[in-house]
Amino acid sequence: MDFTLTPQQRKIQLRSREFARDMLAAARSAEQLPTAEQRFLATRPIYEAMIAAGFLRKCIPREAGGESEGLVELAILAEELYSANAGVSLTLIGTLLGLLPILLGGSPEQRGRLLASFLRESGAPLAAFCATEPGGSANAASPRPGEGVRTTAKLEGDRWIIHGRKSWVSSASGWDRRGAEILCVVCRTDPAAPPERSVSIIAVERPAAGFVFEHAIESLGHRAHLLPRVRFDGVAAPRGNLVGEEGGGFVLTAASFTGAAALVGIFGVALMRAAFDVALQFARTERRGGIHAVIEHQAVGYALADAKTVIEAARALAWRACRAVDERSPAADELAIQAKIFGSEMAVRVISDLMRIVGVDSYDCECALGRLLQDALALPIFGGGNVGVRRRQLHAILKRPGYDPLVEGKAD
Repeated sequence: MDFTLTPQQRKIQLRSREFARDMLAAARSAEQLPTAEQRFLATRPIYEAMIAAGFLRKCIPREAGGESEGLVELAILAEELYSANAGVSLTLIGTLLGLLPILLGGSPEQRGRLLASFLRESGAPLAAFCATEPGGSANAASPRPGEGVRTTAKLEGDRWIIHGRKSWVSSASGWDRRGAEILCVVCRTDPAAPPERSVSIIAVERPAAGFVFEHAIESLGHRAHLLPRVRFDGVAAPRGNLVGEEGGGFVLTAASFTGAAALVGIFGVALMRAAFDVALQFARTERRGGIHAVIEHQAVGYALADAKTVIEAARALAWRACRAVDERSPAADELAIQAKIFGSEMAVRVISDLMRIVGVDSYDCECALGRLLQDALALPIFGGGNVGVRRRQLHAILKRPGYDPLVEGKAD
């Protein structure tokens, strides 16, 4: 196994790093505005610059008309962008997530029709994957008397009619409350079918009559990223906008969130990396009234060494998971979930430890560490919570009758 970047991957890394330094870092001023929508709208020029620079095309696979060679390349790009500005970067990656059901399960006709605006290097197109519902979706496949997925879609003539509510869905209401360009909505399409065959994914195109913005969540971190609660009051979508097979929604959702899990691990790496840079600079330059720079103290040096070790370990695991996804390895699900759990939980721990190096000044909003910790706190609980979803998935893998840890753990 070789972790050396190819010339193409190195080019992507350097281009992303340059854009992050020159454009994304300055966009953090949007986080100071008073409301969630104001903060989100203030990032639109930066998001448009990301589109114009081709970053969304770099996220979409070549076979769908984009420029991405796979999840490893995307992980390299995401680490550079997310380390500079988690909120705007999440808007970009959230749009990719919104398109994943179409990329993975859509027909050639659907891809050609629904992806066109996302392949242009202009505008500010948004897509959203409407899976999570108010009250949570950890038990989306629950049999009766559990509710499971509560959003419904009924076929009336040649249209699906959707009723329900979704929450915590990145950019779902778009820039103007009228909805993102594409909403991939997880719906119950056959109430009489077994839970695992009762749910489908339907692509809703903007504008959609009956789409209602309820409110924007005031999130603790990712302050300039929009996380709305929305409602579907009889929203209509053409019959041909069913993505994949009817009743195949859970399988397609799981496939979409496998790659996303590995990327959450990379998000953790990005935040730890940014925090490490702050703490290292502090330790090299501050004496705190003493004779020597604080990095000369053993406790500080050891804490920095431990943090850097975790960063390297989390990145290696996430890259290995991305490679397994790219190669369609049987180990992909297990490795992606492990990368998500490890990277997200270590980010919270490592950033907290680095704050102890800086001391009370890290509690000042002028210091980046507090903001990075606020962003990190989301990672263990979104993209499939580590307790309610991800560890349960790992548990299910371990319970398989034929599970062999020496076989399942291979990435090739």
